[in-house]
Amino acid sequence: MKVDVRNNNIEQAMRVLKKKLMKDGRLKELKERQYYVKPSEDKREAKKRGIANFKKKQKKNIQTRGY
Repeated sequence: MKVDVRNNNIEQAMRVLKKKLMKDGRLKELKERQYYVKPSEDKREAKKRGIANFKKKQKKNIQTRGY
């Protein structure tokens, strides 16, 4: 990954790098790898995320379509 530093503005280059890492998904992966998560806990969290996404989509459908 390459980030250009313009006019010796390192702060802006760091912000651009952070945005690129977040968009690519690497920042989230680094945070997840900071400590070990048991497979059962990982499955439990994935199920919670799936339920939350389903509820979010249902809420959006109710607001837009009325059902």
